[in-house]
Amino acid sequence: MTNKLAIIGGSGLYDVEEFKDREFLDIKTPWGSPSDKILKTKFNNKEIYFLPRHGRGHFISPSKINFRANIDALKQCGVTDIVSVSAVGSLKENLPPGTFVIIDQFIDRTFSRNKTFFDDEIVAHVSMAHPTSKGLMNACEEAIKKEKIPYQKKGTYVVMEGPQFSTLAESNLYRSWNADVIGMTNMPEAKLAREAEIRYASVSMVTDYDCWHPDHKNVDVQQVIKVLLNNASKAKNMIKNLIKNFENHIDLKDPAINCLDVAVITTPEKRTQKTKDKLKTIAGRVLNK
Repeated sequence: MTNKLAIIGGSGLYDVEEFKDREFLDIKTPWGSPSDKILKTKFNNKEIYFLPRHGRGHFISPSKINFRANIDALKQCGVTDIVSVSAVGSLKENLPPGTFVIIDQFIDRTFSRNKTFFDDEIVAHVSMAHPTSKGLMNACEEAIKKEKIPYQKKGTYVVMEGPQFSTLAESNLYRSWNADVIGMTNMPEAKLAREAEIRYASVSMVTDYDCWHPDHKNVDVQQVIKVLLNNASKAKNMIKNLIKNFENHIDLKDPAINCLDVAVITTPEKRTQKTKDKLKTIAGRVLNK
């Protein structure tokens, strides 16, 4: 099987200009359109895909991102591995702005998003105990270390609904849970990637301390953007390193691989052709046996 890497770029990361071999794919899915056209490119002789999560120009609010279309479209491209790059706030003193955190756990606090492909007629329950790929995490760590970016490997990301920032009470609550960072976009993205049997890793770029910090009582966009631009420049170099090394870290025991084999609970006679057709990209491998 050919391993194909996709990068989902978050706030501040809407393109990687160094990718010169550029083809923009306008992909349709049963769930609607993805956030923007997907950039197909070649770098280091590898076929790579790039999708800006909020659209180029940042016009899609976190709650309005069509996560299902994004993942389905990337799966249509043959993507096997996704690295998400996101801007986040820090919930810990030792994670100052400019730090990259390689996420290994999530706390999903979102409440108004479509979180599964299996919401109509066909039911599936995938395991999310370990939501990120150890192999991709190792690849991200190697890519970050090469750029001498301050980082932490492993961390818990609280995903809030947004688009407003936290209240002080919320921020202190999340700190009491020993969470590391807070953002608005990795859920349900990580859950959907798992349902699509795509290996997933998340690199969170700290732009600010959340409002718990006495110096950051009022988090504002201008303050965030200043750090964002610096982080995005570092992230682009990290991505280029990642393209070169990710295949060296493929984990053949990754929980995403073939996870649908033990996830679909609906009996075959209840699976209509209409729904199987809708799920053909995501789950055709198991539904058409």
